[in-house]
Amino acid sequence: MEAAPSPHTTQASALDLNLVRTFLAVYRSGSFTAAGQLLGISQPTVTTQVRALERQSGRELFERLPRGVAPTAFAHDLAARVAGPLDSLMAAAGHTPAESGPAAPVHLAGPAEFLCTRVLPALAPLVAEGVHLRVTTGLTDALLDELRAGRHDLVIATSRPRGRTLAAVPLADEEFVLVAAPAWAERLSGRVTTEGPGVLHTVPLVTYAEDLPIARRYWRHVFGRRLNCRAAVTVPDLRGVLSTVTAGAGFTVLPRYLCRDELASGALVALHETEDPPINTAYLVQRPGTPDNPHVTQVRDRLLHLGPTW
Repeated sequence: MEAAPSPHTTQASALDLNLVRTFLAVYRSGSFTAAGQLLGISQPTVTTQVRALERQSGRELFERLPRGVAPTAFAHDLAARVAGPLDSLMAAAGHTPAESGPAAPVHLAGPAEFLCTRVLPALAPLVAEGVHLRVTTGLTDALLDELRAGRHDLVIATSRPRGRTLAAVPLADEEFVLVAAPAWAERLSGRVTTEGPGVLHTVPLVTYAEDLPIARRYWRHVFGRRLNCRAAVTVPDLRGVLSTVTAGAGFTVLPRYLCRDELASGALVALHETEDPPINTAYLVQRPGTPDNPHVTQVRDRLLHLGPTW
């Protein structure tokens, strides 16, 4: 006796592919408006098609939020089952850039310092081969929201995004180091290690923001205590922090990749070495599925290949 088809198989086969495509656009972008922009249709049309799919499936797909939507458990399951086959079908049907025409620019976003000192130099060979880039800098949370809305192809994030609407893979680890110019290092003469971080209270602190996010994390991880100090200088760009401290303004905590050359030349000195430095992982994030633009895949693959060397 022939086995009855599974409910999942029967349900998936009966769904209208256009409705499924619209569902995936909402699932990946996180909002009806952004999905409409991605598909070139109006927001009311997206809403109508999602509601039609909900009627066909007999299940609610999204929870409406003040900003965007959140997938239900059923939506996560449906996306996991249909995304790969639908992406392959769309590619087979010719929904990719024509080979005779130029590929669209790759929209890449992330922290300004990491992009400018590591990522863009690494991508220079691809640019020479014809890849076009459009680069945006900013903070991770805002950039991930823009990625969901379709404004970027790839985002380098300083934390792993929550949920399953975005695909994230580890790219590189940032190790943080406590540094100052040689003049300050000579005055302190190793006292940070022997006497503790309290000796730095008389040294100006240069940092990224008023709430001292990187320095506070270093203090908590390395010294096991809170940092009770006000910044002498705040600069919302770690390259500015680097140049200010190198010029002798005081001390700071920086990613080692950013100050590696200065440490090697002696322009900066590590005030305290530890076998267990604080580390932050950077992630390369994109919307799930196969990108229409083959240059997005080229950029992604090159970054993942070079990331561990950073």
